[in-house]
Amino acid sequence: MRDYLKRLRSAFLLFSAFCLIAPGVARSEIKVGVSDWPGWVAWYVAEQKGFFKKHGASVKLVWFPNYTDSISALSSGQLDANSQTWSDTMAPLAKGLALKTVLVNDNSAGNDALMVSPKIKSFADLKGKKVALEEFSISHFVLVTALTANNMSLADVEVVNLSAGDAAAAFLAGRVEAAVVWNPWVNQIQTSGKGKALFTSKDMPGLVPDLLVAQEKSIASNRSDFLGMIKAWYDTEAFIRTNPDEAAKIMSKVVGLKPKEYKVFLPGTRFFGQKENLLALGAASEKQSLLAVAPTIEKFLKDNKLLEGSVDFAQGIDASLVAEVAKK
Repeated sequence: MRDYLKRLRSAFLLFSAFCLIAPGVARSEIKVGVSDWPGWVAWYVAEQKGFFKKHGASVKLVWFPNYTDSISALSSGQLDANSQTWSDTMAPLAKGLALKTVLVNDNSAGNDALMVSPKIKSFADLKGKKVALEEFSISHFVLVTALTANNMSLADVEVVNLSAGDAAAAFLAGRVEAAVVWNPWVNQIQTSGKGKALFTSKDMPGLVPDLLVAQEKSIASNRSDFLGMIKAWYDTEAFIRTNPDEAAKIMSKVVGLKPKEYKVFLPGTRFFGQKENLLALGAASEKQSLLAVAPTIEKFLKDNKLLEGSVDFAQGIDASLVAEVAKK
């Protein structure tokens, strides 16, 4: 889940296929990719509670067990829109794909964390220690951000490249002193009593945004559906906020977990309503907007050779739909 390198490679491979696809025509429903992240699984709440129908949005949710495949499907024109991160949208934009971010579902606000053993009390104690994480993933980005904020760099620690699950296992077994993982592993480590969070995505507001990204041609052909989908999302955000138990029950079924297990993920996900979306899709002067955080994300990608070329960030955003919904 959320592995930058694998996802970007897949998007690159299918870019040429995208270029060969003839211009799309209006369809009876818009196909939207969804994968395993709370802010995206929440679309099934919209579906099951009838919010799409309420707002006249004809939407077909397409589940992707492998998030990488959803990135590729959008880039190759097989989807009208996809649930993906801002960082994963940058490479296709740099390649010239006509994609637009039309909605921010959420920001990670604690679901990604640097977990440390009880003996590590501060970042100073982390120097020279082994930190397990999945290279080029959100975890890698979280560690770089955490170290930078504390006047340190990757040179101050020893990175051990492991998948998120293996990183958590290595930490719990005492083979490493720290690990950067996301939920459910954050919760597993906390409940085990063997570790605590030294830094989380809550400490880097705005830098881990999860989005709805659409084909520009699909927006033009199916604008009313996208407007309805945005309205449905606002209803969904309100429902999750006021009925967390029922929301967790719906969402947990999608990913095969128990409602009690899934509910743990909700506090670490800052779901965005209308007010937050207007700010997030607004000017760079708003410090947590997509335009404001884009250079920081771009630098990480380029430093790790995950992005080639330049990105016109503003070209990757269409704020007109959230603005139109706000006027009504």
